[in-house]
Amino acid sequence: QVELVESGGGSVQAGGSLTLSCAASGRTFTPNRMGWFRQTTGKVREFVATISWGGGVTVYADSVKGRFAISRDNIRKMLYLQMNSLKPEDTAVYYCAQYIGGTTVAASSYNYWGQGTQVTVSS
Repeated sequence: QVELVESGGGSVQAGGSLTLSCAASGRTFTPNRMGWFRQTTGKVREFVATISWGGGVTVYADSVKGRFAISRDNIRKMLYLQMNSLKPEDTAVYYCAQYIGGTTVAASSYNYWGQGTQVTVSS
């Protein structure tokens, strides 16, 4: 009953910043933990960050700690990922998704995946 749409991707030079957005819509909105994942062609989907319903509890992948920040606005039904000090290895398609239970950093614990937004970081 929930549709997620990512936006904000693009091309940026290494060291630059970019902010991704995820808009939720549907007849019913379920209060759930949300997450960001990323995937490069030919590789598995990788955990990036997750945030609790109230926004008070966040978890980040070691590869992005100190550089990325996840946040949400439940009134506007929006999820964000602020990315700073971007590196070429951050290049991937980024997806947002809704937590449905299980290990919070596992892709299998989420559903209602968006279509993804491409982020390309050049050196």
